[in-house]
Amino acid sequence: MEKTFKVIAENGIHARPATNLVTLAMRFKSDIWLIANNRSVDMKSIMGVMSLGIYKAAMFTIRTSGEDEKEALDAITDLLIKDNLGVIYE
Repeated sequence: MEKTFKVIAENGIHARPATNLVTLAMRFKSDIWLIANNRSVDMKSIMGVMSLGIYKAAMFTIRTSGEDEKEALDAITDLLIKDNLGVIYE
């Protein structure tokens, strides 16, 4: 499963929101990938997420695969929207 988002946060996905996303991703058994800037990283790795340098107006995709993939994608989507980090890009 996957969804694409556009960053709306002024500071992009910087240290604090990246930490929140990684902490949330670690709660799930599924593989979760963050894809941006033509690169894909394990969303359970803070170094990987931070290495992408995701700034305001950037597009990124969350891809989940595994036994709780839907729950993982839904939870991450909720966090992105609730924290005003990104919006779903249709």
